[in-house]
Amino acid sequence: MSLVGIIANPASGKDVRRLVSHAIAVGNQQKVNVVRRILLALHACGIERVEIMPDVYGIGERALHALHAQPDVRAMVSILDMVVENTAEDSMRAAAYLRQAGAGCIISLGGDGTARLVARACGQVPLLPISTGTNNVVPVFVEGTVAGLAAAYVAQQPEAERHQLCHRHKRLLVDVNGQETDIALVDVALIATQFVGARAVWEPGLVRQVFVTRAQPTQIGLSAVIGVLEPVAPDQPWGASVLLDGRGRQVLAPIAPGAMARLGVERITRLEPGQACPVLSERPAVLALDGEREIELTAAHQAQIRLDLDGPWIVDVEHTLAQAVAARAFEVH
Repeated sequence: MSLVGIIANPASGKDVRRLVSHAIAVGNQQKVNVVRRILLALHACGIERVEIMPDVYGIGERALHALHAQPDVRAMVSILDMVVENTAEDSMRAAAYLRQAGAGCIISLGGDGTARLVARACGQVPLLPISTGTNNVVPVFVEGTVAGLAAAYVAQQPEAERHQLCHRHKRLLVDVNGQETDIALVDVALIATQFVGARAVWEPGLVRQVFVTRAQPTQIGLSAVIGVLEPVAPDQPWGASVLLDGRGRQVLAPIAPGAMARLGVERITRLEPGQACPVLSERPAVLALDGEREIELTAAHQAQIRLDLDGPWIVDVEHTLAQAVAARAFEVH
């Protein structure tokens, strides 16, 4: 039975960066509308079962309510039976459940932070991340109907063939005191501050070091500090790191929507797969993962970053739909 999971983060796009930049706000009602269009496309393509993560806003329930006149669509959808804590753990628990339930594809709605959380728990299940967050390097700007078409085609392929419709995203493994603690898909930054606080990184003067899997001038976020100088493409088998010092060469980078920062770059170093790169010893500090402060470091903590090429499988929407066309998947007999 073909199964597609949907994880819509109601908190995405609501952090402090909205107050200090000019990011487009994607409200929860808009997420409801996107989910509704996804469901219509999944049903039209013959998906038999869809499971949606519950949340405090009720994105899945509201999408279903809007489809009250289409009982055939509603019949294939259920809301996951799980406790909602309104924390990051919700997305990871939902992804883990969907993986164990045999989902052929997981669609997420959020930014890089949401994609990171889902990637931590989805295993080998292809992930199609739709951009509704503040920083959106991994998630794509794709219309919900189109996303539904691509997810349906991926989910209906034999498990061994699904990854041919995806690309494997690199990731950064974060080790603290010799133990793997977390991951990031785009960047890890050392922030000279004592507490996690509001989580989002919006004070560029506190950034001391950045590690990236990819970096391009077309990206928004801390990875752009490297991207505007020495770009790293998503498909190149290496990453990069940079030390930031006010006395270094000055660079102008788009670290948030509408927010340009001048930063002093000391040096940029290539990051090879499996190479353990030490985090600076400045303490107290916080490690920010994909733009969100997550790990507090004290003098008792030593941290290092490793590049891993075997991260999550990300659905290539254009390639997937091109393959679907070639297979005449949209012809009605």
